[in-house]
Amino acid sequence: MSALFDITALAGRYSVELSPDLYRQILNARENAFVICDERFSSDCEKAGIRYLPLKSIELTKSLSAVPDVISALRKMGVTRKTRLVAVGGGIVQDVAAFCAAIYMRGLEWLYVPTTLLGMVDSCIGGKSSINVNEYKNLVGTYNPPQRVIIDTQFIATLSDEQIAAGLIEAAKITFCRNSEAWQAYLAYQPSPRLTPEGFAGIIAASLAAKKWFIERDEFDQNERLLLNFGHTFGHALEGSSAYRIAHGIAVGLGILCALALGRLQNIRYESLPEVGQLQAHIRDLLGFVTDLPEALQPVTSSALFDRFASDKKHTPDRYRVVMVNSAGRTELTALPKTEDIQRQIILAFEEVLDEFRARVPVGVAS
Repeated sequence: MSALFDITALAGRYSVELSPDLYRQILNARENAFVICDERFSSDCEKAGIRYLPLKSIELTKSLSAVPDVISALRKMGVTRKTRLVAVGGGIVQDVAAFCAAIYMRGLEWLYVPTTLLGMVDSCIGGKSSINVNEYKNLVGTYNPPQRVIIDTQFIATLSDEQIAAGLIEAAKITFCRNSEAWQAYLAYQPSPRLTPEGFAGIIAASLAAKKWFIERDEFDQNERLLLNFGHTFGHALEGSSAYRIAHGIAVGLGILCALALGRLQNIRYESLPEVGQLQAHIRDLLGFVTDLPEALQPVTSSALFDRFASDKKHTPDRYRVVMVNSAGRTELTALPKTEDIQRQIILAFEEVLDEFRARVPVGVAS
């Protein structure tokens, strides 16, 4: 096993380990364990002879209305306070497992095996679970970190270019938000969906090291960690308005471009900031790997986007709170007054980005 580092959290320290074949080792060490997994990995659990509950990796699965079925299944399948939960899957499985581990019988030990690059570079640490309530994205949740995070890079070979691009977007966001050194270290790996699985180990370590700083400094999202919402306020609106045809990491990429568009509408001169130019170009390149993005954006309307943007839980009664890039080229949480002029700028930022990508020809698609 290759231990990257430990995370110090209020609930205790937990380890992050990265190496090929860790997944098989975890399944084989199955004493008193129960797996909650993406249904695609059901056969692995069957072969290992381990108890498991398969879940569909769709947005409805991580809704508050679906959680009681998971809780009931855990009870019927004999999960007790001494059972160790093992979550195997991407962000949806992680959200459900973390939430259920926090509330089932007042708390179970759990560990996480992320199977997506987005999970490996971002959501696997930090301890947050996010559950949807009706039309409201991530309205409820917990801070409940796992006891161990097991990152097996062999899963990357099973991912599509779009899924890899989504993970790289989150890694780009985290390192850019951390500082110039972290951002340049990330770029030095020449991040692209075309890398081999082995080539991603450095990117994963760099992204998690940057996020570790935010978590340990501000575990409960009161100050510095709020910067990691860069792209998310716009992105969540895009996810919901597309009926979740646009995946989370891809929506965050579009959201980052929307935040930069809003900054320009507020007369911030990004053209004089080289690292902002690097970020914008990199995000655009990664979004080019999403072949169905123009189609997914076609039915999305400005009014639906703004309605979802305005309902974001981070806003205050008289301010929109959005992470933007300031005139020094660094991310900061900005409070914008809820005026008609600001509303118009937000809609224009959405429209600028959507118009660009509705007209784009994705990578590898002949014009």
